[in-house]
Amino acid sequence: MNELTIQTKTREMMTYAFSALRQFPKSERFVLAAEIRQCIYKILRLTIVASKRYHKKTTLQDLDVEVTTLRDMVRIALDLRYIDMRRYEIWQRHIAEIGKMVGGWIKSIK
Repeated sequence: MNELTIQTKTREMMTYAFSALRQFPKSERFVLAAEIRQCIYKILRLTIVASKRYHKKTTLQDLDVEVTTLRDMVRIALDLRYIDMRRYEIWQRHIAEIGKMVGGWIKSIK
């Protein structure tokens, strides 16, 4: 199976994120948690699309925007105390690793 490392890392982050999202209060599970989940799915989809396209630039830029959006949404969850600092740090490490991979991918196509 020909799979990119970024796809594997994204799935690992998804596994962690979805367990963290279960800790959200019930009132936010269908609002912020749902938005975070959609953002994560979009990141996974964009990694797949970028790996299949010949012209990757705009797809990678969209992927970079989604990673930044996810980073900010997780920060909001911390600020609202839906997750604790330990979960936040682990989650941000996953996001930072994916962000570095996206940044390297963007540099490689320029």
